[in-house]
Amino acid sequence: MKRAAGFGVLLVLGILTAYVIGFQKNFNDELPYDNEFTGLKDRIVIKFSHVVAENSPKGLAAAYFAQRVKEKSNDRIEIQVFPNGMRYSEATEVAALQRGEIQMIAPSFSNLNAIDPAWMVMDLPFAFKDQAEVDQALNGELGKRLSQTLDPYGMKGVAFWSNGFRQMTNNARPIRKPADFAGLKFRIQPSQVLERQFETLGASTISTPFNEIYHSLETRTADGQENTISNIFTKRFYQVQRYMTISNHSYLGYAVIFNKSYWDRLPSDAKLVLQEALEETTRWNKLKTYENANRLNQLQQTGDIKITYLSDDERKLWRERLRVLYPEFTPIIGSDLMDMIQGP
Repeated sequence: MKRAAGFGVLLVLGILTAYVIGFQKNFNDELPYDNEFTGLKDRIVIKFSHVVAENSPKGLAAAYFAQRVKEKSNDRIEIQVFPNGMRYSEATEVAALQRGEIQMIAPSFSNLNAIDPAWMVMDLPFAFKDQAEVDQALNGELGKRLSQTLDPYGMKGVAFWSNGFRQMTNNARPIRKPADFAGLKFRIQPSQVLERQFETLGASTISTPFNEIYHSLETRTADGQENTISNIFTKRFYQVQRYMTISNHSYLGYAVIFNKSYWDRLPSDAKLVLQEALEETTRWNKLKTYENANRLNQLQQTGDIKITYLSDDERKLWRERLRVLYPEFTPIIGSDLMDMIQGP
């Protein structure tokens, strides 16, 4: 009897062993090991928040950057892009970055004035003749100095992206000469330079977040605004504005910024991937900025907005009127930085 019981126990153990071995084999067959697979503990996820449309130069650059990082890292690094102010607004994204709630932002130069007045140099009217002058300045000492202002605030500047030059739109009348601004109210970014620019032209200002511009124009809280052709098109401002002046009076660009402590903790190989992808994206972004000409053609085809082009003499009147801002802001910005731009 004991003998039979012992045999039964051995039989059961044998069946269980065979089952376990067989199950393990089947399990391994279903989930083969992949040499390129990276475990979750090694995966790097970077949250990138911005406030503009996905089909704008910055929105497209953010998506392109995310794709290049994915490809270059074999999917080890993921850039999660949150466009259109989905997570944070212009007013809150810097603080969110400093708290570590997100790891990347790309605010406009104007929105960095509160960090350091040196950034006001990029808002000065007619500071740059064309994109080539902008690139020369940002790739040189001026760009280096501006990036350095971020370090004490726990931020690291890693690139500059472009959106092109600003134009004027409004609902009241065509604007050709400085006198045409009289009595109008314009939405601006939070910048002392931009505020004084419109005061000098005889207009008043209101500062609202980017994603509230359309509503401000639609409800006539503001008569007009200044922006790039791309933003005017992608945010459909032409639907609530009657007139646009191609003025190219000031530049709109973005500083691509990481939370500094987060960046410093990244593995060196991850930093290399990100830096390479940023360089590629910055070059690609410049090419997309030139598509503003296509956007302008599309705006013309809508027939919703009347477009005015300044003559050389009219542009000269604007420059002469706004030249007074340079001596006014030199003590704030610093004469050394002012010497790095062309000016009117």
